[in-house]
Amino acid sequence: MTVARTICLGFLAVITVGTLLLLLPISLADGAWGNFTTALFTATSAVCVTGLIVVDTGTYFSPFGQLVILILIQVGGLGYMTATTFLLLVLGVKLGLRDKIAIQQSLDQAGMSGVGQLVQSIIAVTLIFELTGTFLMIPIFAADYGLRSGIWLALFHSISAFNNAGFSLFQDNLIGYATSVPINLIIPGLFIFGGIGYQVNMQLYFWLRDRLRQRPVHSSFPLNFKIVTSTTLFLLVGGTFAFLLVEFDNPSTFSSFNLGDRLLLAWFLSATPRTAGFNSIDYGLMSDAGLFITIALMFVGGSPGGTAGGIKTTTLRILFDCTKAVLRGKEEVISYRREIPMTLILKAIGVVFGSGMTVVIATTLIAISDPDIEFIRVFFEAVSAFATVGLSTGITASVSTFAKFVLIITMYVGRVGILLLMSAILGDPSPTAINYPEENLLIG
Repeated sequence: MTVARTICLGFLAVITVGTLLLLLPISLADGAWGNFTTALFTATSAVCVTGLIVVDTGTYFSPFGQLVILILIQVGGLGYMTATTFLLLVLGVKLGLRDKIAIQQSLDQAGMSGVGQLVQSIIAVTLIFELTGTFLMIPIFAADYGLRSGIWLALFHSISAFNNAGFSLFQDNLIGYATSVPINLIIPGLFIFGGIGYQVNMQLYFWLRDRLRQRPVHSSFPLNFKIVTSTTLFLLVGGTFAFLLVEFDNPSTFSSFNLGDRLLLAWFLSATPRTAGFNSIDYGLMSDAGLFITIALMFVGGSPGGTAGGIKTTTLRILFDCTKAVLRGKEEVISYRREIPMTLILKAIGVVFGSGMTVVIATTLIAISDPDIEFIRVFFEAVSAFATVGLSTGITASVSTFAKFVLIITMYVGRVGILLLMSAILGDPSPTAINYPEENLLIG
C-alpha cells in the first residue's frame, strides 16, 4: 500500500460513500430512491470538483442531498489526504511517519516538518476565502430569494467557487447574473485564488502585509510564484481578448449586449475554464472558435497546490521555455534566471503526454457510443471532464450510460492526476545502477 495507492483508494472511498448517501430517499426532492448512475456521476463530479451534472442540482436533490454534495466538494477540493489529516488532528490523533510522508507528497512539499501546522493553515485560508465570498454574496441573493435562501445560496456558491467545482443551485447556472458586476468579480475571484494554490496565496499575503506595515519587503519571489502568477495573468487577459474577438458579433451570445456587458462576459468566459465550471452564457450557442479556445484553456487548467485541474500553468510554462531553449540553441532551460531541473522537464512531458492520451481515449470512446453528437461537443465534454472543469455544451444528461461511465472514469483520472494514478497501478520504481549508451535519432 504505497502513498499513491492510499490517495487513489481514498478518493474512491469518498466517492463510494457519497454515492450511497445520494441514493437515499432523504437526498432526493421527491423522496424516492435515487438512480445509481445519477448518484455515482454526481458524487464523482463533486469529489473531483468538476461540476458536470446529469440532473439539475437545485431541483433534483433535497436540501440534505445538496449538503452532501457540498461536503463532497469541500473534501474533494482540499484533497483526500488534507481532509483526512485535518480530521485526525481534530480527533487528537498523533500523525505517524507514514501520514506525514503521504501529506508531504500530496501537497508536493519539500519536507515533512510542520505538516500539522501546514494542514491547519490550509484549512484556515480556505475558510477565510469561503466565508468572505459568502458574506459578499448574501446581499445579492437575499434581495432576489429572501434572507434564508440567500444565505444558503451564497454559502453553496462560495464553497463551490473556491473549490473550482462549478456546481450551482440555479437551473441556468449563473446565466441570470451574466451582467452582474459583483457576481462577475466575486465568483471569479474565488476560483482564481482557489486555483493558484495555497503557497502562492500565502506568499502574496505576506508581501501585502509587509507593504501595508511599511516594512522592508523582500522582493525576490520564488520561481513557482513568478511562473504561476505571470502565466495566470497572461491566460486571463489573453483569453478575455480572444473571446471578445470571436464572440463579439455572435447573435446567440454577445451581440445583444452593450460593450461593457460584453467585456464582463468575455472576462467570465476567460476565467471559468481555469476548471471553475460556472457559465454565464449557454455554451451550446457558442461558435466553434469560442469552443476551441475554451478547450485549450480547460486543458491548461489552474496551478499546482490549488483546487483546479488540468495540466497546470507551470507545466505549460516549462514546455514553453523548453521550446524557447531549443529555438535559441540552448542546452539548458532557463526561466527567470533559474535553470529548470531535468526531472521537472521529464515530469512535465509525462503529464502532457498522459493527459493527451487520456483525452484522446475518452473522446474516442464517447464518439463511438454516441455517434450522433457533434465531434466538437464530444471533445469539449471529454476535456472538461479530464480537467475537472464542468463546462458543457448541454450533452451531459443526454449521452449514453456507457459515455457517462467514461466521463466518470475521466473525472477521477483528472482529479488524482495521471502520474499519481500510474504510480499507484505500477508501484514505486525500483532503483537501478545500469546506465545505457546514448544514440542519436531524428526529431521533428
